[in-house]
Amino acid sequence: MFKKLSFTPLSLAFLAALPLALALTGAPGGAARAGDWVNSLGMEFVFIPAGSFVMGSDPAFNSSWPDETPARKVEIAAPFYLGKYPVTQREWKAIMGDNPSFFQGDDRPVEMVSWDDANSFIDRLNQREKTQGYRLPTEAEWEYSARAGSSSDYFYGDSPLLLSQYAWHMGNSDEKTHPVGEKDPNPWGLHDVLGNVWEWTGDWYDANYYQKGPARDPLGPASGSSRVRRGCSWDFTVLCVSANRGSGPPHNRRNDNGFRLLLAGEPPSLLREPKRLRSRGGGS
Repeated sequence: MFKKLSFTPLSLAFLAALPLALALTGAPGGAARAGDWVNSLGMEFVFIPAGSFVMGSDPAFNSSWPDETPARKVEIAAPFYLGKYPVTQREWKAIMGDNPSFFQGDDRPVEMVSWDDANSFIDRLNQREKTQGYRLPTEAEWEYSARAGSSSDYFYGDSPLLLSQYAWHMGNSDEKTHPVGEKDPNPWGLHDVLGNVWEWTGDWYDANYYQKGPARDPLGPASGSSRVRRGCSWDFTVLCVSANRGSGPPHNRRNDNGFRLLLAGEPPSLLREPKRLRSRGGGS
C-alpha cells in the first residue's frame, strides 16, 4: 500500500515560535535549525527551516549524471524536523521487535529494509506517538537538508579527498556499515547523509523528473516502478555527492538500504534539550 505524501498543517504555536527559535541559532543567513528535539523513543531530530536551494547539478560546474539535470531552484515552503542520524537497529527493534540487518550492531543503521518496510516502521511509530507527522522525506527535502546551504558537489566543498572525514564509503568502510554519528556532520548537524547506507525517500523515480517537476515542494511523479534513494552507501564512493539520485523497487531489500525519518509540523511533545541517549559499544 502506497502512502500519500502531504505536509502536516503547522499549529499557530509552532509558527509563532519559529522567529524566536531561528534568532537563537545565530547561523549565517538564518539557514540553520532552531534546535534539536528528542522523541519518546530517544530518536534525535534537527530542525530544518523553510527556504530555497538549487536542486540537481550543472554539468558545467559539478560532477553530474543526466538524471540530476537540469539544475533548478526549488522552494521548501514549510519547516520540518529531520532525523539527525539514519534509523538505527536499536530503534528498529524497539518498534518492530526484530532486526533484519546483515551487519549487526545496535548503533549501526538498520538495513535490509525495503521502502515498504520503512513505511511499516513509520506507521507503528505514528501510532505509538499518536501523530501522523512521521514520514520519509521527499527527494527535494532530503537534498535541501543534505546540502545545508551549499551548491558544491559535497556539502563541504568539491574535493573528494575530504570525503572520509564525513562519510563511510568504499574507500574507508572495510565493506561494512558503521555506527551512526562517528563521522563529522554537515553544517546543519546531520550525520551520515553521505555514505553508510542509502536512504529511502518518499518519491517515485523518474530520470526526467527535473525537466517537469514543480518549483515548490515537488513530490515526485504520481507513479512509477522504483522509489528514490539518496546519499550513497558503504559500497560506493563516486556516487557520494549531494545531487546523486539512486533508486530501487519498493520491495527491494539490500544490506546498503536504510532510511531517515522526517517529522512534519509540530512535534507531538516538546521534550527536554537533546542529549545522547544512545549508548555506544553495540556496533562493532
